[in-house]
Amino acid sequence: MLEKFVRQTEFVSTEDFKENFHVNIPDNFNFAYDVVDEWAKINPDKRAMCWSNDKGEFRNFTFGEMKEYSDRAASFFQSIGINRGDKMMLVLKRRYEFWFAVLGLHKIGAIAIPATHLLTKKDIIYRNNAAGIKAILCTDDNIVIEHINEALPESPTIEKCIVCGDNVPEGWLDFRKGIEKAEPFVRPASVNTNEDILLLYFTSGTTGEPKMVIHNYVYPLGHIVTAKYWHNLTEDSIHLTLADTGWAKAVWGKLYGQWIVGACVAVHDHEKFTPDMLLRVLEKQKITSFCAPPTVYRFMIKEDLSKYDLSALKYCTTAGEALNPSVFNAFYKATGIKMMEAFGQTETMPTIITFPWLEPKPGSMGVPNPVYDMDLITADGRSAEAGEQGEVIIKTDNGKPLGLFMGYYRDEALTKQVYSDDIYHTGDVAWRDEDGYYWFIGRLDDVIKSSGYRIGPFEVESALMTHPAVVECAVTGVPDPEGVRGQLVKATIILAKEYQGKESDELKKEIQDHVKKVTAPYKYPRIIEFVTELPKTISGKIKRAQIRKKDN
Repeated sequence: MLEKFVRQTEFVSTEDFKENFHVNIPDNFNFAYDVVDEWAKINPDKRAMCWSNDKGEFRNFTFGEMKEYSDRAASFFQSIGINRGDKMMLVLKRRYEFWFAVLGLHKIGAIAIPATHLLTKKDIIYRNNAAGIKAILCTDDNIVIEHINEALPESPTIEKCIVCGDNVPEGWLDFRKGIEKAEPFVRPASVNTNEDILLLYFTSGTTGEPKMVIHNYVYPLGHIVTAKYWHNLTEDSIHLTLADTGWAKAVWGKLYGQWIVGACVAVHDHEKFTPDMLLRVLEKQKITSFCAPPTVYRFMIKEDLSKYDLSALKYCTTAGEALNPSVFNAFYKATGIKMMEAFGQTETMPTIITFPWLEPKPGSMGVPNPVYDMDLITADGRSAEAGEQGEVIIKTDNGKPLGLFMGYYRDEALTKQVYSDDIYHTGDVAWRDEDGYYWFIGRLDDVIKSSGYRIGPFEVESALMTHPAVVECAVTGVPDPEGVRGQLVKATIILAKEYQGKESDELKKEIQDHVKKVTAPYKYPRIIEFVTELPKTISGKIKRAQIRKKDN
């Protein structure tokens, strides 16, 4: 299947990749028809998904079954008035029905809006009205249903509410019965063009309301790079990306690129994460490739990994937050596997990647994905020198690259703010070394300017996290009351359980001295505050802006 879209599949260097990688983009490309249904035609019994849950249930799905169930979903959606261009919000956690639904929406040209089950009434009202959502399909979780019902009186565009599960509220439609009784699906005469909207994601920034990121129908082809050249997958791989279907990371690692390559997607539907649960899934499902945020690996290395049979596991990747070198080294020591980091946004596919042919540098994101024409630019518009900080930007003067978002839906002003003059401004700051590897510093708004130095929060947070007292932290800049240094570095810290109740000036001094030893002394936090929780977005990003606002 991969050869259908890529003329050369194997590469030995980034230069080789840059020169010879090319994606053939068909007219009116539709992932559901051109990939899933094609697999169902040429190899219907090939395993597409292995699914399990925390109740002990386990199911395999073939590509033939994925075609059948997505056809049924498409027919059901049509029968209730969902058609090309209509928007449906999917709140399905890790239920296998998510894949039936999203593919069914693709097949009729409708727009899928994956969303998390953590949304409140206010969040749902905002999303319904901002995007003009026509229908919602959710799990039968009582809290989710309650919040949706509460939001309906203030959501005039919603016409249908559909539930997946046994708990079907009055006035709602039953998805499982709907697809069971669906009429045979007939493909519409006109489904989509390449520039139609395929997906809409609400991405929560650290300030303001969530932005509406839209991707077109060729976006899935961009994730060939994700699956083949970051996750390093083949047709024989069993890949697990740890992500709820409400986040963009799910389609990065649980759908598009993986099925173009022909790998089996592993999914474990769970309510509560524990390292033991995850390790048992890796063992039982014989996972060969695994991807998760660094925080998950941090939990894993605290377990006795020798108790688990991880012999099938060959390749591990990480993204979502910057990787602390100490976590990399501890995981490598325990497993012999080097984590391969990457970086990207909801607006993109992976833009900076540690490719399989590269030697990873612990803490580095990797090198620019040659699909994108990238650079680091300084505040005065120069291309940053090696070792110099700059904003990560993507040049589009030769056309919009594959995988870059279409813009922010219904917000032309915000789109132009980040995407103008043939440049997309990511808002992320990094530096690159002599070998071209990029190292994350932080968001533009988060960089601290102290005594002439530019200090990235992640640099200090990485040092803090190596102290046993620190379980979580956020580093921000606060105004220097004496006006000498401009800003002072402040660390807001959640203490490990064994240190709670032992807050003292002595502990602060110990942590400060530790940071001075681990990183450059000028970066140490002159102010330390112990707290029990940090302000976060619904997606788990720390709201440093909220901390700064409190301190200013």
